[in-house]
Amino acid sequence: MKYNYYIADVFTDQIFNGAQVAVFPNADGLNILQMTKVASELNLTETVFVFHQDQDSSKRRMRIFTPKGEIDFAGHPIIATAFVLASCGDIVLTETYTPIIFEQNIDDIHASITSENGKPVFIQFTSKVAPIVDRYAPTDGELASFLSIPEGQLDHKKYSTRLVSCGFPYLIVPVYNYDAVRKARFNFQAWSQSIAPQTAAQEILLFSMKTPFHDIDFNARLLGPKIGLYDDPPVGTAMPAFAAYLCSFEHMQKGTYVFSVDRGEPQQRRSVINLEMDHKGEDTLTIRVGGAAVMVAEGRMTIPTLDA
Repeated sequence: MKYNYYIADVFTDQIFNGAQVAVFPNADGLNILQMTKVASELNLTETVFVFHQDQDSSKRRMRIFTPKGEIDFAGHPIIATAFVLASCGDIVLTETYTPIIFEQNIDDIHASITSENGKPVFIQFTSKVAPIVDRYAPTDGELASFLSIPEGQLDHKKYSTRLVSCGFPYLIVPVYNYDAVRKARFNFQAWSQSIAPQTAAQEILLFSMKTPFHDIDFNARLLGPKIGLYDDPPVGTAMPAFAAYLCSFEHMQKGTYVFSVDRGEPQQRRSVINLEMDHKGEDTLTIRVGGAAVMVAEGRMTIPTLDA
């Protein structure tokens, strides 16, 4: 059978920036083996398959695949899917704000599409998380060694290194400036000789408050044992943990906060993420993640019958 698909750049309003996500807006009839093969063939960070399970026009079932297999949750695909469905007419935009519910493997995700003249310009989704924060962290010497940065670049002025999990554990490390984030290189040997693997962290979220962009609050980057040395993967999925991290410090008074987080460089697929959080000092934290998207390509794929 033949299936239409679209490729969008997410968390950007400029083509060839942000993160690439493929979306099949009508994947009814595909099984898990077919979806696995398609995602591997496209070889993008994520490929989304959308299913129309009932007559509820405000709800869609979405399944997310990387080239290595299915994942239960990711932030970029929500933005991409809402944008593609609105752009191709699957979701009709008659109001300024159009709600949509995406059923993922973990739970239902509520999103909102902001439109102008019937076109999607901004998508935001809401998530409620129950974070676990651990202040046990490697020493500065260990951190500097497996990040390949000078020990003096580690920032203790306002923040400190903490382990935060909202279902997936991140070791979140603050540094003084943008250059330290960009120049960091993960050293697997130093990592394996440190206490870091004992913390259960699988990825490191490195960030700085100092960026060269006047409209940005934080620059962030992911590194880790399963991330290529020069790779700069999307950070959207880490935003719930980052929001919980920020709220774990005593100087963060209760209230609603809005931040802009960027990833990458202008020449290397820069992303800009809008992050909102309702800090109430409770066990759960409500966050809203939003951004723009731009259409890159559309195509039609012939997918053969495969028995799952």
